[in-house]
Amino acid sequence: MKGSSRMRWLVLGMLFLLTACARVPLALPETDAQMKRLTPPPGKALLYVYRGFSPAGAAVVAEPEVDGQRLGGLAPRNFLVAQLEPGKHLYKRGSSGIPLYAKAGETYFIEATVSGGDAQVAEAAARKKLAGCTLIYESDEPIVIGQTRAQPAAPPSATGAPPPVITSDVDELPVVRRPERANAYAVVIGIENYRQNLPAAPFARHDAETVTAYLIETLGYPEEHVVTLTNDRAAKSDFEKYFEKWLPNQVEPGATLFVYYSGHGAPNSKSGDAYLVPYDGDPAFLEETGYSLKRLYAALGRLPAKEITVALDACFSGAGGRSVIAQGTRSIALNLKAQTPLAGNLTVLAASSGEQTSSTYAEKGHGLFTYFLLKGIKNEEVVMADGTLRLDDLFAYLQPQVERVARREYNNEQTPQLIGVGRLTPTGTGISP
Repeated sequence: MKGSSRMRWLVLGMLFLLTACARVPLALPETDAQMKRLTPPPGKALLYVYRGFSPAGAAVVAEPEVDGQRLGGLAPRNFLVAQLEPGKHLYKRGSSGIPLYAKAGETYFIEATVSGGDAQVAEAAARKKLAGCTLIYESDEPIVIGQTRAQPAAPPSATGAPPPVITSDVDELPVVRRPERANAYAVVIGIENYRQNLPAAPFARHDAETVTAYLIETLGYPEEHVVTLTNDRAAKSDFEKYFEKWLPNQVEPGATLFVYYSGHGAPNSKSGDAYLVPYDGDPAFLEETGYSLKRLYAALGRLPAKEITVALDACFSGAGGRSVIAQGTRSIALNLKAQTPLAGNLTVLAASSGEQTSSTYAEKGHGLFTYFLLKGIKNEEVVMADGTLRLDDLFAYLQPQVERVARREYNNEQTPQLIGVGRLTPTGTGISP
Protein backbone atom coordinates (compact mmCIF):
# COMPACT_ATOMS: atom_id res chain seq x y z
CA MET A 1 0.00 0.00 0.00
CA LYS A 2 2.81 2.37 0.96
CA GLY A 3 4.45 1.87 -2.46
CA SER A 4 1.23 2.50 -4.38
CA SER A 5 0.53 5.62 -2.31
CA ARG A 6 3.98 6.96 -3.10
CA MET A 7 3.42 6.28 -6.80
CA ARG A 8 0.10 8.12 -6.69
CA TRP A 9 1.76 11.22 -5.22
CA LEU A 10 4.52 11.02 -7.82
CA VAL A 11 2.00 10.90 -10.67
CA LEU A 12 0.06 13.82 -9.18
CA GLY A 13 3.30 15.78 -8.83
CA MET A 14 4.23 15.16 -12.46
CA LEU A 15 0.77 16.21 -13.60
CA PHE A 16 1.12 19.41 -11.60
CA LEU A 17 4.46 20.20 -13.20
CA LEU A 18 3.11 19.56 -16.67
CA THR A 19 0.08 21.75 -16.14
CA ALA A 20 2.20 24.49 -14.48
CA CYS A 21 4.53 24.88 -17.46
CA ALA A 22 4.44 28.17 -19.30
CA ARG A 23 3.28 28.03 -22.91
CA VAL A 24 3.81 30.39 -25.83
CA PRO A 25 2.57 30.20 -29.45
CA LEU A 26 4.74 27.85 -31.53
CA ALA A 27 5.78 27.86 -35.18
CA LEU A 28 4.64 25.23 -37.69
CA PRO A 29 6.64 21.96 -37.66
CA GLU A 30 8.04 22.55 -41.16
CA THR A 31 9.25 26.03 -40.13
CA ASP A 32 10.78 24.56 -36.98
CA ALA A 33 12.75 22.04 -39.03
CA GLN A 34 13.86 24.69 -41.50
CA MET A 35 15.12 27.06 -38.81
CA LYS A 36 17.16 24.30 -37.14
CA ARG A 37 19.07 23.89 -40.42
CA LEU A 38 19.45 27.60 -41.09
CA THR A 39 22.77 29.03 -42.27
CA PRO A 40 23.70 32.72 -41.90
CA PRO A 41 22.78 34.98 -44.85
CA PRO A 42 25.74 36.53 -46.67
CA GLY A 43 27.46 39.14 -44.50
CA LYS A 44 25.34 38.30 -41.41
CA ALA A 45 25.58 36.14 -38.28
CA LEU A 46 22.95 34.06 -36.48
CA LEU A 47 22.17 33.72 -32.78
CA TYR A 48 20.16 30.79 -31.40
CA VAL A 49 18.71 31.18 -27.90
CA TYR A 50 17.16 28.06 -26.43
CA ARG A 51 15.75 26.92 -23.12
CA GLY A 52 15.78 23.38 -21.78
CA PHE A 53 13.38 21.94 -19.23
CA SER A 54 13.65 22.30 -15.46
CA PRO A 55 10.72 21.85 -13.04
CA ALA A 56 11.80 24.92 -11.09
CA GLY A 57 10.54 28.04 -12.82
CA ALA A 58 8.71 26.09 -15.52
CA ALA A 59 5.75 28.45 -15.30
CA VAL A 60 7.93 31.50 -16.04
CA VAL A 61 8.42 32.79 -19.59
CA ALA A 62 12.03 33.88 -20.26
CA GLU A 63 12.35 37.24 -22.07
CA PRO A 64 15.85 37.61 -23.60
CA GLU A 65 16.95 40.72 -25.49
CA VAL A 66 19.84 41.83 -27.67
CA ASP A 67 20.99 45.45 -27.76
CA GLY A 68 17.84 46.43 -25.87
CA GLN A 69 15.51 44.75 -28.39
CA ARG A 70 13.21 42.04 -27.08
CA LEU A 71 13.63 38.74 -28.92
CA GLY A 72 10.54 36.85 -27.76
CA GLY A 73 9.15 34.74 -24.95
CA LEU A 74 10.71 31.33 -24.28
CA ALA A 75 8.86 28.65 -22.37
CA PRO A 76 10.66 25.39 -21.45
CA ARG A 77 11.96 23.47 -24.50
CA ASN A 78 11.57 26.47 -26.85
CA PHE A 79 14.10 28.28 -29.02
CA LEU A 80 14.34 31.37 -31.22
CA VAL A 81 16.72 32.68 -33.88
CA ALA A 82 18.06 36.22 -34.36
CA GLN A 83 20.05 37.69 -37.23
CA LEU A 84 23.01 39.88 -36.23
CA GLU A 85 25.09 42.42 -38.05
CA PRO A 86 28.85 41.78 -37.69
CA GLY A 87 30.27 43.63 -34.70
CA LYS A 88 29.59 44.15 -31.01
CA HIS A 89 26.27 43.22 -29.39
CA LEU A 90 24.99 42.72 -25.87
CA TYR A 91 22.67 39.85 -24.91
CA LYS A 92 20.71 40.41 -21.70
CA ARG A 93 18.06 38.68 -19.66
CA GLY A 94 17.40 40.18 -16.27
CA SER A 95 20.78 40.88 -14.66
CA SER A 96 22.57 38.40 -16.93
CA GLY A 97 24.65 40.07 -19.65
CA ILE A 98 26.79 38.42 -22.33
CA PRO A 99 28.83 40.48 -24.79
CA LEU A 100 28.81 39.05 -28.32
CA TYR A 101 31.32 39.82 -31.07
CA ALA A 102 29.56 38.59 -34.18
CA LYS A 103 31.49 37.65 -37.31
CA ALA A 104 29.84 37.31 -40.70
CA GLY A 105 29.02 33.68 -41.51
CA GLU A 106 29.22 32.51 -37.88
CA THR A 107 26.45 31.02 -35.71
CA TYR A 108 26.29 31.51 -31.94
CA PHE A 109 24.28 29.71 -29.24
CA ILE A 110 23.07 30.82 -25.80
CA GLU A 111 21.22 28.65 -23.29
CA ALA A 112 18.67 30.47 -21.12
CA THR A 113 18.45 28.98 -17.63
CA VAL A 114 15.95 29.31 -14.80
CA SER A 115 18.56 30.84 -12.48
CA GLY A 116 19.30 33.64 -14.95
CA GLY A 117 22.90 32.50 -15.42
CA ASP A 118 22.51 32.33 -19.20
CA ALA A 119 25.66 31.15 -20.97
CA GLN A 120 27.13 30.83 -24.42
CA VAL A 121 27.37 27.17 -25.49
CA ALA A 122 29.55 25.37 -28.01
CA GLU A 123 27.75 24.42 -31.22
CA ALA A 124 27.98 20.63 -30.85
CA ALA A 125 26.36 20.64 -27.40
CA ALA A 126 23.80 23.26 -28.41
CA ARG A 127 22.65 21.37 -31.51
CA LYS A 128 21.86 18.31 -29.40
CA LYS A 129 19.65 20.34 -27.07
CA LEU A 130 18.03 22.23 -29.94
CA ALA A 131 16.82 18.92 -31.35
CA GLY A 132 14.47 18.63 -28.36
CA CYS A 133 13.24 22.24 -28.52
CA THR A 134 10.45 23.83 -30.58
CA LEU A 135 10.62 27.13 -32.42
CA ILE A 136 8.41 29.92 -31.07
CA TYR A 137 5.96 31.61 -33.43
CA GLU A 138 7.56 35.03 -32.89
CA SER A 139 10.69 33.64 -34.56
CA ASP A 140 9.19 31.95 -37.61
CA GLU A 141 11.65 34.19 -39.43
CA PRO A 142 14.97 35.29 -37.91
CA ILE A 143 14.49 38.33 -35.69
CA VAL A 144 16.64 41.04 -37.26
CA ILE A 145 18.91 42.95 -34.87
CA GLY A 146 20.86 46.00 -36.04
CA GLN A 147 24.30 46.88 -34.74
CA THR A 148 23.08 49.94 -32.87
CA ARG A 149 23.00 49.09 -29.17
CA ALA A 150 20.74 50.48 -26.51
CA GLN A 151 22.91 52.62 -24.22
CA PRO A 152 22.19 54.94 -21.31
CA ALA A 153 21.13 58.33 -22.61
CA ALA A 154 24.07 60.66 -23.12
CA PRO A 155 23.83 64.38 -22.49
CA PRO A 156 22.74 66.09 -25.74
CA SER A 157 25.21 68.32 -27.50
CA ALA A 158 24.57 72.01 -28.02
CA THR A 159 22.84 71.20 -31.29
CA GLY A 160 20.66 68.53 -29.69
CA ALA A 161 22.30 65.78 -31.79
CA PRO A 162 23.91 62.79 -30.06
CA PRO A 163 27.71 62.92 -29.85
CA PRO A 164 29.39 61.11 -32.73
CA VAL A 165 31.00 57.72 -32.15
CA ILE A 166 34.72 58.11 -32.76
CA THR A 167 36.58 55.15 -34.21
CA SER A 168 40.16 54.73 -35.36
CA ASP A 169 42.53 52.20 -36.86
CA VAL A 170 42.69 50.05 -33.71
CA ASP A 171 38.92 49.46 -33.82
CA GLU A 172 39.44 47.28 -36.88
CA LEU A 173 40.59 43.98 -35.40
CA PRO A 174 43.77 42.26 -36.57
CA VAL A 175 43.23 39.65 -39.28
CA VAL A 176 45.25 36.93 -37.54
CA ARG A 177 43.44 35.02 -34.81
CA ARG A 178 45.33 32.80 -32.37
CA PRO A 179 43.98 29.37 -31.37
CA GLU A 180 41.54 29.32 -28.48
CA ARG A 181 43.30 29.07 -25.12
CA ALA A 182 41.11 26.98 -22.84
CA ASN A 183 42.91 28.09 -19.67
CA ALA A 184 42.86 31.87 -20.27
CA TYR A 185 40.58 34.22 -18.32
CA ALA A 186 39.98 37.96 -18.23
CA VAL A 187 38.09 40.64 -16.33
CA VAL A 188 37.70 43.87 -18.33
CA ILE A 189 36.27 47.04 -16.77
CA GLY A 190 35.42 50.38 -18.38
CA ILE A 191 33.62 53.11 -16.42
CA GLU A 192 32.89 56.25 -18.37
CA ASN A 193 29.98 57.70 -16.39
CA TYR A 194 29.62 57.54 -12.60
CA ARG A 195 26.66 57.53 -10.27
CA GLN A 196 28.17 60.28 -8.12
CA ASN A 197 28.68 63.76 -9.50
CA LEU A 198 32.12 62.90 -10.87
CA PRO A 199 33.71 63.98 -14.15
CA ALA A 200 33.28 61.49 -16.98
CA ALA A 201 36.24 59.33 -18.05
CA PRO A 202 35.84 59.79 -21.82
CA PHE A 203 35.97 56.67 -24.00
CA ALA A 204 36.45 54.29 -21.03
CA ARG A 205 33.52 52.13 -22.08
CA HIS A 206 34.77 52.00 -25.67
CA ASP A 207 38.23 51.10 -24.34
CA ALA A 208 36.84 48.11 -22.44
CA GLU A 209 34.69 46.85 -25.30
CA THR A 210 37.59 47.01 -27.75
CA VAL A 211 40.02 45.31 -25.35
CA THR A 212 37.45 42.53 -24.92
CA ALA A 213 37.21 42.11 -28.68
CA TYR A 214 41.01 41.82 -28.96
CA LEU A 215 41.17 39.24 -26.18
CA ILE A 216 38.53 37.06 -27.81
CA GLU A 217 39.14 37.59 -31.51
CA THR A 218 42.93 38.02 -31.55
CA LEU A 219 44.47 36.49 -28.43
CA GLY A 220 42.33 33.35 -28.22
CA TYR A 221 40.47 33.93 -24.93
CA PRO A 222 37.19 31.93 -24.87
CA GLU A 223 34.19 34.28 -24.79
CA GLU A 224 32.75 32.50 -21.76
CA HIS A 225 36.01 33.18 -19.87
CA VAL A 226 35.88 36.96 -20.39
CA VAL A 227 33.79 39.17 -18.10
CA THR A 228 33.22 42.74 -19.30
CA LEU A 229 31.85 45.29 -16.81
CA THR A 230 30.91 48.79 -17.98
CA ASN A 231 29.33 51.78 -16.26
CA ASP A 232 26.48 50.73 -13.91
CA ARG A 233 27.49 47.06 -14.20
CA ALA A 234 30.82 47.91 -12.56
CA ALA A 235 29.74 48.76 -9.02
CA LYS A 236 31.94 47.91 -6.04
CA SER A 237 29.89 44.76 -5.45
CA ASP A 238 30.77 43.65 -9.01
CA PHE A 239 34.49 44.14 -8.28
CA GLU A 240 34.11 41.98 -5.18
CA LYS A 241 32.02 39.38 -6.99
CA TYR A 242 34.34 38.82 -9.93
CA PHE A 243 37.76 39.33 -8.32
CA GLU A 244 37.03 37.54 -5.04
CA LYS A 245 34.38 34.94 -5.98
CA TRP A 246 34.18 34.29 -9.73
CA LEU A 247 37.90 34.15 -10.50
CA PRO A 248 38.75 31.75 -7.62
CA ASN A 249 36.01 29.43 -8.90
CA GLN A 250 37.31 29.55 -12.47
CA VAL A 251 41.09 29.89 -12.51
CA GLU A 252 43.03 26.63 -12.37
CA PRO A 253 46.76 25.97 -11.94
CA GLY A 254 48.70 27.04 -15.00
CA ALA A 255 46.06 29.54 -16.17
CA THR A 256 46.68 32.91 -17.81
CA LEU A 257 44.76 35.89 -16.44
CA PHE A 258 44.37 39.38 -17.95
CA VAL A 259 42.78 42.21 -15.95
CA TYR A 260 42.06 45.55 -17.63
CA TYR A 261 40.67 48.72 -16.07
CA SER A 262 39.76 52.01 -17.76
CA GLY A 263 38.24 54.72 -15.60
CA HIS A 264 39.08 56.91 -12.65
CA GLY A 265 41.69 56.18 -10.03
CA ALA A 266 41.95 58.06 -6.73
CA PRO A 267 44.52 58.52 -3.97
CA ASN A 268 43.81 58.08 -0.29
CA SER A 269 45.69 61.05 1.12
CA LYS A 270 45.69 59.57 4.63
CA SER A 271 47.05 56.09 3.88
CA GLY A 272 48.85 56.77 0.59
CA ASP A 273 46.98 53.87 -1.04
CA ALA A 274 45.77 53.95 -4.64
CA TYR A 275 42.15 53.07 -5.38
CA LEU A 276 40.11 52.13 -8.42
CA VAL A 277 36.81 54.04 -8.42
CA PRO A 278 33.80 51.78 -9.14
CA TYR A 279 30.62 53.12 -10.73
CA ASP A 280 29.18 53.88 -7.26
CA GLY A 281 32.49 55.09 -5.80
CA ASP A 282 32.88 58.34 -3.91
CA PRO A 283 36.39 59.84 -3.51
CA ALA A 284 35.31 61.38 -0.20
CA PHE A 285 34.68 57.87 1.19
CA LEU A 286 37.29 55.80 -0.61
CA GLU A 287 37.76 53.16 2.06
CA GLU A 288 34.03 52.41 2.00
CA THR A 289 33.27 52.80 -1.71
CA GLY A 290 36.57 52.33 -3.57
CA TYR A 291 38.54 49.20 -4.43
CA SER A 292 42.21 49.54 -3.54
CA LEU A 293 45.04 48.25 -5.70
CA LYS A 294 46.39 46.42 -2.66
CA ARG A 295 43.08 44.58 -2.29
CA LEU A 296 43.06 43.80 -6.02
CA TYR A 297 46.62 42.46 -6.01
CA ALA A 298 45.95 40.44 -2.84
CA ALA A 299 42.91 38.80 -4.47
CA LEU A 300 44.87 38.03 -7.65
CA GLY A 301 47.83 36.77 -5.63
CA ARG A 302 45.67 34.02 -4.11
CA LEU A 303 44.92 32.56 -7.53
CA PRO A 304 46.89 29.56 -8.84
CA ALA A 305 47.47 31.24 -12.22
CA LYS A 306 50.80 30.85 -13.97
CA GLU A 307 50.84 34.48 -15.10
CA ILE A 308 48.69 37.51 -14.39
CA THR A 309 48.78 40.77 -16.34
CA VAL A 310 47.05 43.91 -15.08
CA ALA A 311 46.65 46.90 -17.41
CA LEU A 312 45.50 50.16 -15.82
CA ASP A 313 44.37 53.10 -17.97
CA ALA A 314 43.87 55.36 -14.98
CA CYS A 315 45.95 57.63 -12.80
CA PHE A 316 46.04 58.01 -9.03
CA SER A 317 47.39 61.49 -8.33
CA GLY A 318 44.03 63.26 -8.06
CA ALA A 319 45.42 65.95 -10.38
CA GLY A 320 42.85 65.45 -13.14
CA GLY A 321 42.78 63.31 -16.26
CA ARG A 322 41.61 59.84 -15.28
CA SER A 323 41.76 60.49 -11.55
CA VAL A 324 39.53 62.15 -8.95
CA ILE A 325 40.05 63.30 -5.38
CA ALA A 326 37.88 64.37 -2.45
CA GLN A 327 37.05 68.06 -2.33
CA GLY A 328 39.35 70.08 -0.06
CA THR A 329 42.36 67.77 -0.50
CA ARG A 330 45.41 68.22 -2.69
CA SER A 331 46.79 65.93 -5.35
CA ILE A 332 49.67 63.73 -4.23
CA ALA A 333 52.39 61.67 -5.87
CA LEU A 334 51.84 57.96 -5.35
CA ASN A 335 54.47 55.30 -5.94
CA LEU A 336 52.53 52.63 -7.83
CA LYS A 337 55.37 50.16 -7.39
CA ALA A 338 54.79 50.31 -3.65
CA GLN A 339 51.20 49.20 -4.24
CA THR A 340 52.38 45.96 -5.89
CA PRO A 341 53.18 42.97 -3.64
CA LEU A 342 56.13 40.69 -4.28
CA ALA A 343 54.22 38.16 -6.38
CA GLY A 344 56.27 36.30 -8.95
CA ASN A 345 53.40 35.81 -11.39
CA LEU A 346 52.12 39.40 -11.54
CA THR A 347 52.97 42.11 -14.07
CA VAL A 348 51.35 45.56 -14.13
CA LEU A 349 51.16 47.91 -17.11
CA ALA A 350 50.20 51.35 -15.80
CA ALA A 351 49.26 54.33 -17.96
CA SER A 352 51.30 56.91 -16.04
CA SER A 353 53.73 57.50 -13.18
CA GLY A 354 53.69 59.24 -9.81
CA GLU A 355 51.98 62.62 -9.87
CA GLN A 356 51.21 62.46 -13.61
CA THR A 357 47.77 62.39 -15.23
CA SER A 358 46.57 59.88 -17.84
CA SER A 359 45.23 61.51 -21.00
CA THR A 360 42.53 60.55 -23.45
CA TYR A 361 43.34 60.52 -27.16
CA ALA A 362 40.21 62.32 -28.36
CA GLU A 363 40.81 62.04 -32.09
CA LYS A 364 41.22 58.25 -31.77
CA GLY A 365 38.29 57.65 -29.42
CA HIS A 366 40.34 55.89 -26.72
CA GLY A 367 42.48 56.51 -23.70
CA LEU A 368 45.98 57.44 -24.89
CA PHE A 369 47.56 54.46 -23.13
CA THR A 370 44.88 52.04 -24.39
CA TYR A 371 45.20 53.26 -27.97
CA PHE A 372 48.90 52.43 -28.13
CA LEU A 373 48.39 49.22 -26.15
CA LEU A 374 45.99 48.01 -28.86
CA LYS A 375 48.08 49.43 -31.69
CA GLY A 376 51.10 47.54 -30.38
CA ILE A 377 49.13 44.29 -30.23
CA LYS A 378 47.80 44.89 -33.73
CA ASN A 379 50.87 46.10 -35.59
CA GLU A 380 53.98 45.10 -33.67
CA GLU A 381 55.32 41.57 -33.38
CA VAL A 382 54.43 41.21 -29.71
CA VAL A 383 51.94 38.32 -29.91
CA MET A 384 53.35 34.80 -29.92
CA ALA A 385 51.78 31.95 -31.91
CA ASP A 386 49.82 30.76 -28.86
CA GLY A 387 48.40 34.23 -28.11
CA THR A 388 50.86 35.08 -25.32
CA LEU A 389 52.00 38.69 -25.21
CA ARG A 390 55.68 39.66 -25.10
CA LEU A 391 55.06 42.32 -22.50
CA ASP A 392 58.57 43.75 -22.53
CA ASP A 393 58.41 44.26 -26.31
CA LEU A 394 54.91 45.71 -26.09
CA PHE A 395 56.01 48.13 -23.37
CA ALA A 396 59.10 49.14 -25.34
CA TYR A 397 56.78 50.15 -28.16
CA LEU A 398 54.01 51.92 -26.27
CA GLN A 399 55.99 53.91 -23.67
CA PRO A 400 57.75 56.30 -26.08
CA GLN A 401 54.61 56.60 -28.21
CA VAL A 402 52.49 57.68 -25.22
CA GLU A 403 55.18 60.09 -24.01
CA ARG A 404 55.52 61.68 -27.45
CA VAL A 405 51.79 62.22 -28.08
CA ALA A 406 51.09 63.40 -24.50
CA ARG A 407 53.83 66.02 -24.79
CA ARG A 408 53.03 67.11 -28.35
CA GLU A 409 49.21 67.12 -28.24
CA TYR A 410 48.42 67.90 -24.61
CA ASN A 411 51.57 69.54 -23.20
CA ASN A 412 51.47 66.80 -20.61
CA GLU A 413 54.07 64.44 -19.17
CA GLN A 414 52.79 60.86 -19.20
CA THR A 415 55.23 58.00 -18.73
CA PRO A 416 53.70 54.50 -18.64
CA GLN A 417 55.19 52.00 -16.20
CA LEU A 418 55.92 48.30 -16.43
CA ILE A 419 55.95 46.84 -12.94
CA GLY A 420 56.87 43.20 -12.56
CA VAL A 421 58.50 41.40 -9.69
CA GLY A 422 60.71 38.48 -10.69
CA ARG A 423 58.58 37.59 -13.69
CA LEU A 424 60.12 36.20 -16.88
CA THR A 425 58.50 37.15 -20.16
CA PRO A 426 58.27 34.58 -22.97
CA THR A 427 61.38 36.12 -24.51
CA GLY A 428 63.29 35.25 -21.35
CA THR A 429 63.93 38.87 -20.36
CA GLY A 430 63.52 39.50 -16.66
CA ILE A 431 61.48 42.48 -15.58
CA SER A 432 62.74 44.13 -12.45
CA PRO A 433 60.75 46.51 -10.28
